[in-house]
Amino acid sequence: MKKRVLIATGGGDCPGLNAVIRAIVKRASQEHNWEILGSIDAFDGLLRDPMHLVELTPEKVAGIHVQGGTIIGTTNKGGPFAWPVKNHDGSWTTVDRSQDFMDRLQYQNIDAVINIGGDGSQRISQSLFELGCPIVGVPKTIDNDLSLTDFTFGFQTAVDTATDAVDKLVTTAASHHRILILEVMGRYAGWIALHASIAGGAEVCLIPEIPYDINNVMQAINERIDSGKGFANIVIAEGAIPIAGSMAFSESSEPGAMKIRLGGAGLRLSQELKDAGCSIEIRETILGHLQRGGTPCAFDRILASQFGVKAFEMVMEQKWGQMVAYHHPNIVSVPIKDAIKDYNLVDTSSDIVNTARGLGICLGD
Repeated sequence: MKKRVLIATGGGDCPGLNAVIRAIVKRASQEHNWEILGSIDAFDGLLRDPMHLVELTPEKVAGIHVQGGTIIGTTNKGGPFAWPVKNHDGSWTTVDRSQDFMDRLQYQNIDAVINIGGDGSQRISQSLFELGCPIVGVPKTIDNDLSLTDFTFGFQTAVDTATDAVDKLVTTAASHHRILILEVMGRYAGWIALHASIAGGAEVCLIPEIPYDINNVMQAINERIDSGKGFANIVIAEGAIPIAGSMAFSESSEPGAMKIRLGGAGLRLSQELKDAGCSIEIRETILGHLQRGGTPCAFDRILASQFGVKAFEMVMEQKWGQMVAYHHPNIVSVPIKDAIKDYNLVDTSSDIVNTARGLGICLGD
């Protein structure tokens, strides 16, 4: 009887997910006694009635490493520990279906689970592991905010997309003598904003790890204008915080969704600049989901493929409760509980921050 592995892709989509799925299936096909199943839309596929599981064969995953998204779907709502349930009065609540999840694994004769996801997904992985689930984690996030891995796949593609946006905005800012603000993703970490600012040559970069003083931002803009440059480009992370302020966000009412939805930092900064006396015309661009869609770059395809091969080998070695990680130049395994212990935030004394300062980029402090 073949052993069965269940793959799930959870949280936001990310360039490289399909490359991981393909690598797992191709590596498993070399062992001849393994069957790979995909749970449609994260773990919802296992928890739905009827269940929605698909067999993943080498033929089905052929060539998918160049495709964005995930062929088995994903969701950042619900899950085994917070399954949305609609009440009779039309309101929503959540219930814990973790034991039902474990029972369904047994019913389907599933020997191992590979959960591909970011911080939230790996927290679910850890909780399931504590229930006795034979689970392995694969780190996925464009935000690069998971600890104990040098990079997560999807991040470099997101940086490439953000950098391309900066490149394009520089030319239109120069043509119209404007200040252009680009808001990028990253949640509580400033990795995308910082890398795109350096690569694209932005004058100002505002990240969550360094609360900004609007007066310092204005000073940087004025100095640039006084030097004869009639325009400026600003990159701001969605989680950037003004001094004595808080992150810009809205609250989601969607059942099972994260309550806090970041966004609006760029528009707020625009108004702050106007209130501070900025006389130059300002335009704002919110890059949004363009950063997480599309074809993964070569770096992310390779890293995702390495993660997929390693994840299956960890299953064969029964390294439950472990997550694949990249410790240059090696692909290793680390405890999931350690990977989710702290966010991988930008170290304000790191070389990458010093590089930004050395290039004259204003960080708002």
